Amino acid sequence: MGRIPVAPESWMRFIGFGADERYFTYRQIYAESMRRGAHLAGMGLKKGDRVVLMMGEAHEFLMSFLGCVLAGIIPAPISPMVPTKGGEHFLATAARIIDDAGASVLLITESSRPVAEEILQRSSGEARIVGAETAFADDPKPFEPPEVDPEDICFLQYTSGSTTAPRGVIVTHGNLMANIRSFMGPAGLNVGPDDVGISWLPLYHDMGLIGLVLGPLVYIGPLVIMATSSFVREPRSWLRLIDKHRATITFAPNFAFAQVIKRLRDQDLETLDLSCLRVAGCGAEPIHAPTLRSFAERLAPAGFRSEAFLPSYGLAESTLAISIHRTGQPLRTEMIDALELRQGKAIPANGAGDEGSVKEIVSCGFPLPDHQLIIVDENGRILPEREIGEIVFKGPSVTRGYYQNPEATSESWKDGWLYTGDLGFLADGELFICGRSKELIIIRGANYYPQDLEWIVRDLPGVKRGNVAAFSVNEGGDELLVMIAEADLREAADLRQTIATRILESVGLEVHRVVLVPAGTLIRTTSGKLQRRKMRQLYQQGEIEEL
Repeated sequence: MGRIPVAPESWMRFIGFGADERYFTYRQIYAESMRRGAHLAGMGLKKGDRVVLMMGEAHEFLMSFLGCVLAGIIPAPISPMVPTKGGEHFLATAARIIDDAGASVLLITESSRPVAEEILQRSSGEARIVGAETAFADDPKPFEPPEVDPEDICFLQYTSGSTTAPRGVIVTHGNLMANIRSFMGPAGLNVGPDDVGISWLPLYHDMGLIGLVLGPLVYIGPLVIMATSSFVREPRSWLRLIDKHRATITFAPNFAFAQVIKRLRDQDLETLDLSCLRVAGCGAEPIHAPTLRSFAERLAPAGFRSEAFLPSYGLAESTLAISIHRTGQPLRTEMIDALELRQGKAIPANGAGDEGSVKEIVSCGFPLPDHQLIIVDENGRILPEREIGEIVFKGPSVTRGYYQNPEATSESWKDGWLYTGDLGFLADGELFICGRSKELIIIRGANYYPQDLEWIVRDLPGVKRGNVAAFSVNEGGDELLVMIAEADLREAADLRQTIATRILESVGLEVHRVVLVPAGTLIRTTSGKLQRRKMRQLYQQGEIEEL
């Protein structure tokens, strides 16, 4: 990544960041990134030094990030958005990231200064705040970028901490380029000269940064970046921009497609044309087949094709992607016998069955080319197809571990293999994800995946849509199921019993306790992932405010 392509005909548009629209050619992005790299070097920063980036404006973030990379400085992106709930946890986590990285600079835009000052009050390091608006205002001194080796660190991608401190994944230039080539190439998105990307994903997370910005940058493709806040306020704006810019590629987590369905009106379909969209990627969280089908059916009158869906699986420790669906192919799902699934077998069900007896699982496609993927049991034995075990991955995209954390690294990296901590199975060479091994609920010898239980009750009247957490607790030597649901107080009277009854009828499992909580109680990472382990910890400590 040390040399960025210069293609004046390619461009990026930034929409919704304090101005109507900002437009930059790749040549302009390169020139400004070089200028910022020169400024950073002029501050005394040298190759290998760490800088934490906290910027809400995507154009400022991108050119500062690239400036670091060109100067050989290692950027570590963090979220600039303090959540409405868990603000102290966010500030403390950000401070730990600064300290863990050994960063000497916290690079911000002025809109983030109040938050930055609070973070540094909690830091034990020696980082100083540098504002981009003033630091990059003047012309820098002449600058010669250092040579970059594939094994040099490109950036640190911090994973969201729940009960553990955040860990900085070491992404080298070689890791990044290997993953981008596989993800964007013929076995991935199959990017061509006519493609236009669009993204609202935050750049401080791997999917938004690598998949939808650095990837197009390497492949010299036009890109529209809209503010994440614009999507949050109005999910339909995403579709309108796809139509306006005739975008061919976009990517989002499962929840985004659900949000669009919820907000879409019949009259919206009269003015939308999504026939241009050939890739609607889905990843970063469990993929729910009914959500994608509902989206495809609802948007079909606007020209959306279900073959555009491109489920994928990955994690920061593998740079980004591990497996991806083939473009232009129908969505593949497996209807699995739920009883067999709880015993670790992925056996196709006989007939459709009801919600509790059959589990539909979406294929996340084939492993990346030039990489290896196996499924192993708890003893490390390689399992055959349709047996459920831990997903283990190897190849040039696999990072070398966590920054200055050999103990945590040794837990997940063994002999070049990355042990993901995720459970899944292979069928006809395709990967199917079942859940996190550490979140697996085991009751009386049967395995239950928390997201399956959450999906059963997420749409019940009175439940804040999708805001449910399932986990088990050990009491008196028995594993017991607890469900926490954000609820509307006006409809909460019988909701506890309704949730317990629905779970019992669906999977034959008794709920030990249903806890109803106000909206905003469930803790999520900055990427929106539910922190079940943190919620279990708070429950066990008696720190959850119940309705």
